[in-house]
Amino acid sequence: MAESIHLVLENLPQSSLTTHVLGALDYIVPGEWQNITVFQDMIVSVTGDSDEGLVQQVGERAIQHWFDESQGYQRAVQIYQLVDNASTVAGAAAMANMLGSRFEILGFLTDVTPKPDTTQAIDASVKFVSELAAYCYVNGIPGDSVSDFASSLTSYGKEELMRIAAWLSFDCVLPLGPDFMATILDALRAAGESELWDNALFRKISEYLPGDIASQKTLLEQNLEESSGFLNGMVQDRGVTQEGILERVREYIDIADDKLDVLAAAIDLSTNYFEHTGIQTVSRRLISRAYGEI
Repeated sequence: MAESIHLVLENLPQSSLTTHVLGALDYIVPGEWQNITVFQDMIVSVTGDSDEGLVQQVGERAIQHWFDESQGYQRAVQIYQLVDNASTVAGAAAMANMLGSRFEILGFLTDVTPKPDTTQAIDASVKFVSELAAYCYVNGIPGDSVSDFASSLTSYGKEELMRIAAWLSFDCVLPLGPDFMATILDALRAAGESELWDNALFRKISEYLPGDIASQKTLLEQNLEESSGFLNGMVQDRGVTQEGILERVREYIDIADDKLDVLAAAIDLSTNYFEHTGIQTVSRRLISRAYGEI
C-alpha cells in the first residue's frame, strides 16, 4: 500500500450512509465514536495536545511505523477493506444511485435478496475472525491468539467498540435475532470445508489466517466461542434488539417492519463500516504508539 496512512484516513467521507447508520448506533456505545477523518485531529484526540511541534513529531513517527513492512499495520487495513469489498460491488453501486437526501432506498429494496441463514452466519463469523486477524497484525502477535483477542474486547473503545456494535447489530441481531450466537455456531459447525471455501468473504480473508482450511475453520469456531460471553453480554446489557436497530436506522432507510433480513442485506451492500472504522482504529493505534515513544 503506497499511500500514507494520513491520506488513507483523510480519504474517508465526512458524511455517507455508513457514517449515518453508525451514528444511529450511538445509543449502544454512547459518545465512543467520532467520525475523525483528519490525521492531525486524530493526533489531538489521542494525545490531548494541540501543540504544532508535538503534532508534527507524532505524525512523522506514526507514518514511519506505517511504512515499516515488518509491522502489520498495512495488512490490518487491507483486511478491513476486504471485509467490505467482498460485498457485491455492482449491487452497492446500484443502491448508491437510488439514495436520496434521506438515503431512502425503497425502489432498490425490491431487488435485494436476503442471505440464507447459513450464508449470513458464515459471513458473520468470517467478519469476526477478520477482527481477530487485524488485531493480531496490529499487535505483532500470532494470528491464532484467540485468548488474547477475546480478553482485549473488554478494553475496546472508540472506533473499535463502534465496529463491534455495528457487527452485532447489522450482521448478527438484525438478520438472525436474539439467538444469533447459537445460530452462527451451529451453522459454522455443520458447514463442510467446501461450503466454507465457497463463501466469497472467507476466500478473500483466508490468506491472512494461519494454517490450512481445516485449522481456519476451527479458528472461526474458537474465536466465537471464547468471545461469546462478552458479545452476548454486550447485546443484553446495552439493549441491542431488532426493534431498536430498526427504529434508529429507519431515519435513513425506509423499510417494512417484517423485512429485517432485507434491511440487513441492504446495509451490507451499501455500507463499509468495517473499512471506515478500521482505518480510524489503525490510525489511532499508530498515533498512540508514536506518542508513547516520544
